[in-house]
Amino acid sequence: MPFTNSFVFSDPLPYQAALRVFDLEVIPTCTGKFRAELTQIDLEKLRMERGHENLPHVVAGSAKPGRKTITFLTGEQVMVYCGHEVLLGDIIILRTGSQHQRNRANHHWGSMSLTHDDFAAAYAAITGRENSEATLKLVVRPNSDLMSRLLMAHEMVGQMAEMTPDVLAIPEVSRALEQQLIQLMMRCLDESASSEVTAGSHRHGLIVARLEGFLQENPKRPLYLMEICTAIGVAERTLRAACQEHLGMGPIRYLYLRRMHLVRRALLGADPSTVTVTRIATDHGFWELGRFSVSYRNVFGECPSETLRQGAKDRPGVLKRPSQLAARPPPLGPSRAALSAPSRHFRTIEIARPSPTHAQTNHKASA
Repeated sequence: MPFTNSFVFSDPLPYQAALRVFDLEVIPTCTGKFRAELTQIDLEKLRMERGHENLPHVVAGSAKPGRKTITFLTGEQVMVYCGHEVLLGDIIILRTGSQHQRNRANHHWGSMSLTHDDFAAAYAAITGRENSEATLKLVVRPNSDLMSRLLMAHEMVGQMAEMTPDVLAIPEVSRALEQQLIQLMMRCLDESASSEVTAGSHRHGLIVARLEGFLQENPKRPLYLMEICTAIGVAERTLRAACQEHLGMGPIRYLYLRRMHLVRRALLGADPSTVTVTRIATDHGFWELGRFSVSYRNVFGECPSETLRQGAKDRPGVLKRPSQLAARPPPLGPSRAALSAPSRHFRTIEIARPSPTHAQTNHKASA
């Protein structure tokens, strides 16, 4: 039976934990209050997500295993995926392995996924051919008419999930919509022009992947540019060019932002009766505490001591994903009575803070 979940997040950590497309880390790249909206829709075989983030940000992670996933823009923006510019009308075919994406402010996106077996069966049924990793490129531009139809159908199902979930719950309706979406998805992938990644961009992608791997292997100590270049065997100039292409910033800025967000997560998960801001800051390589406090406030809009107290006041429960729920599925969205309320579309998570264990397991690297 199909079901949906909709949320509003005010912190990147629970947002990235709820996503089902990537195992990832979301790093905002400018000052401001983070806000993200996420709608999840599960039909019989097809899994969909629709999302929006208000701040520009960098995403570092990898596609989750077990499903073949495509993702695409649903608004008029430009994004960069693995060093490749992606426009409205393009489709990204997610692969395993380290991947990087940078998004501008007010980023709107959608995704669709099937298990590998269901994807292969659908692709063969629609195209008459078998698919392989070589057949499906990294980024493709489908026939514009087909892509417009896919975007309209994806948006329509998203609106139905929020406004008329009772209709979506009718088996005949959900099955017809699912078949339409899967057919459009396969035709878009089949009737498209591929956009090849240049050799230079591919090499830069491997360099950034090595950088991420080194950061992941050293999550609890500050790292510096010279030792990173030595460890991954890359000249500083080359590393700077690779980071600029894939992350939109130099390595020093990237390491600084990651450290800042790791400090925030540590503060939110700490017990202020036993841990101090000074201890957490120095553990993450910030020795000049006055400058650190000013920089922290510039990035997050509050003092580090406020974050520490805030995390202690509100420690949320675990955010469950649909695949982790009991046999009885969650409700199919708001009731008719709830539709008259001002906040009818979303379950709001305004203060979502990790426990110490959650914070440790979710961060991937430290600088």
